Amino acid sequence: MSNSNSHSHINWTSGLSLPQQQSGPVTEGFCSELCGPAMSASSRGPSRNTGQRSKTTTPPLASPSTSSASGVRAKPSDKLNPKTIDPFAESQRSPSAFAAIYSKGGIPCRLVHGSVKHKLQWERPPETIPFEPLLINLAEGLRETRHPYTFVSQEGFKELLMVPGAAEKALPLLPKLAAALKPALVHSDGAVFEKGLNGLVQLSAVVGPALNIHLKNLLTSLSKRLMDKKHKDSVTTALQKLEHYGGKHKKIKTAEVINYHQKKALVWSLKGVNPSGP
Repeated sequence: MSNSNSHSHINWTSGLSLPQQQSGPVTEGFCSELCGPAMSASSRGPSRNTGQRSKTTTPPLASPSTSSASGVRAKPSDKLNPKTIDPFAESQRSPSAFAAIYSKGGIPCRLVHGSVKHKLQWERPPETIPFEPLLINLAEGLRETRHPYTFVSQEGFKELLMVPGAAEKALPLLPKLAAALKPALVHSDGAVFEKGLNGLVQLSAVVGPALNIHLKNLLTSLSKRLMDKKHKDSVTTALQKLEHYGGKHKKIKTAEVINYHQKKALVWSLKGVNPSGP
């Protein structure tokens, strides 16, 4: 009985010679035959594929040159101009000459806001202030389009011409004043043109015929505005006042200059031509 049991437990592996484990292509081929491709791949272990997977799955870090906080991808040209600014931005725009003088205290008056009407407060009586360069700076400020420079320049120019002895102080400055008023009279903004027109009439009322010699260059801008319905009435009234204050001069008559430019503007309007010169 014992012999039969001993024969029943037969060592089936005694006659089977298993191949020894080898390295290299032979082992890989054997594993692929017995276990299939999946088992053979796992038997290789984490070799070169692990490093390749880590390289492909890890996203590249965004560099400052290719992205920004706003999410806008940088352009290749940004490398050439890394700090380019917008020259037309309001914050980057350089202040005008009048604004710079005003901020430095060169205009001895300040705007006082009232509940109904604004007014100027002078640091000292205006009659004690020299006209040069203050009156010239105020004339240049008439081209301003921002507050408070618009009010300060317009009101300051008018009040300074109202002080006693203004004619004697303004006469030596007429060439500079005429040049300072010119930019406002040729300005594309209608409000700026009206300020320059009022300033010209105020100056003519103070100095009289002495301004006539400088009107040739200034009345050209007025003649162009005669064809604009928005300014036709104001220009016509200003021309009449200039003729009244100018009177007669030994070299030039204001009426002749006005009539000449009125006729020239009339011819332009009939021809439908936009004038670009005198």
